Amino acid sequence: MAAELTTSQLSEKHRSTLDQALEVIRTRAYWSPHPEHPKAYGENGSLSAADGLAAFQALQGSRFELDQPGTDAWTGAEVSPYGPALGIEYPHADLDVLLPAMRAGMGAWRTAGPETRALVCMEILARISARTHEFAHAVMHTSGQAFMMAFQAGGPHAQDRGLEAVTYAYAEQVRTPADADWSKPQGKRDPLDLKKSFTAVPRGIALLIGCNTFPTWNGYPGLFASLATGNPVLVKPHPRAVLPLALTVRVAREVLAETGFDPNLVALAAEQPGEGIAKTLAVRPEIKIIDYTGSTAFGDWLEANARQAQVYTEKAGVNTVVIDSTADYKGMLSNLAFSLSLYSGQMCTTPQNLLIPRDGITTDAGTKSYDEVVADLAASVDGLLGDDARANALLGALVNPDVKARLEAAASLGEVALPSRELTNPEFPDAVVRTPVMVKFDGGKTDADAAYLSECFGPVSFAVAMDSTADALELLRRTVREKGAMTVGAYTTSPETERAIEEVCLEESAQLSLNLTGGVYVNQTAAFSDFHGSGGNPAANAALCDAAFVANRFRVVEVRRQA
Repeated sequence: MAAELTTSQLSEKHRSTLDQALEVIRTRAYWSPHPEHPKAYGENGSLSAADGLAAFQALQGSRFELDQPGTDAWTGAEVSPYGPALGIEYPHADLDVLLPAMRAGMGAWRTAGPETRALVCMEILARISARTHEFAHAVMHTSGQAFMMAFQAGGPHAQDRGLEAVTYAYAEQVRTPADADWSKPQGKRDPLDLKKSFTAVPRGIALLIGCNTFPTWNGYPGLFASLATGNPVLVKPHPRAVLPLALTVRVAREVLAETGFDPNLVALAAEQPGEGIAKTLAVRPEIKIIDYTGSTAFGDWLEANARQAQVYTEKAGVNTVVIDSTADYKGMLSNLAFSLSLYSGQMCTTPQNLLIPRDGITTDAGTKSYDEVVADLAASVDGLLGDDARANALLGALVNPDVKARLEAAASLGEVALPSRELTNPEFPDAVVRTPVMVKFDGGKTDADAAYLSECFGPVSFAVAMDSTADALELLRRTVREKGAMTVGAYTTSPETERAIEEVCLEESAQLSLNLTGGVYVNQTAAFSDFHGSGGNPAANAALCDAAFVANRFRVVEVRRQA
């Protein structure tokens, strides 16, 4: 097919950004090419706030056309966590038709090479970025995130993660030269001369299994890592969060067609209610790569059963904060209150267990007992969420009934230090909005069935009284080793304790944040600098994003020729 957008045009537009991204993953400095502020959009072809809302509203109550092969029905039952049914129908695919069609474009996409693939992926991301306001509403009304979080995490932060994956993919593919002359001396005889070529060859069709809470942020790394390494990508969204990834597929297909490639290199697999298509797809022989974010049970099933595929999973973990001492008591409380409240705790990085010595901690405000720390933290959360308008903007809505059920059940697990309260969102009265609950536990009475030793996803935290900081570190080690953790936080003024906490995290492969008291929170990570997960504990078998996340999505095939 003829290209409307040439490689040279793509290079002129995006190559400098790629070069900058390559430098930043080396230095780990702050950088983002995607503006975080809503007012930055509305010029140079990007949608304004009003246009983005109008575009989102125009999608509701319609069929989402993709013109992909094998459409045999239409499906869709998304209901916004804020109340309204979206009423959007998506194409349902006959996999025996769609999967062969996806493979048909692989040869040309492989031949294009790493740089062209990277540039095409960057054009896809640029067009998504121009529609950030539209995507923000799509993320908000499928995940329950408040608008500003949906705008930032579902927009520029997700786009950063996608570009980060493209950058790592490019770097790993060009690590080996495309061509080499090889000459082995033979003494008095003529040397042995060969010409060698090395080609990055894709594994096959990649399956992206999307999640409900962060469809773009968690979805883009795997999607763009696979596409940039030459693999077609079949996107299987969570049935409650189809729209953000369907929009992504539509943009990708448009760019692929305009650059002369087969649009079927990216396709959507929306499922009928109760169909459970992920399990069927995961074991099909055509599927060679799987990216998954979600429950431990299904992640473990994928790792055990999808043996024909390279499987990347982000599952559940028990995120822990060790509170030993602090030089900024007020700042610590404020930072933790925000971390516990953001998006109603519906983040895989939100702290759950707060381990506090029962004899108390030393602070700049004097010694504080366990009960005082817990009461002060509860008061800090109450203060943060005391204004309903501010609380709604921070909490968003509960994403599904399971989260609400866990929240309500938590109050019966122990002494409630911070009761949850119900809020009304005046703009969306049907939204289920709840403030966090905090429950007190005695860590000296630990057993294998203790509630806090398993993930309780949602706005639930456990304040666990420990005999000592040393006991807290042993519980931390046990928890990370057995249950996994996406994040660990700690507060201490002791260099010895700090080194001990760091040693636990190094030994158990857990990402650690120390003494955060300002505007950076344990449950937030920055693309190009922070690693999301480590791949070294049960919470995830991969990190977003490092070389290991991209390098096994392709293999290098060598051709040797007699010179």
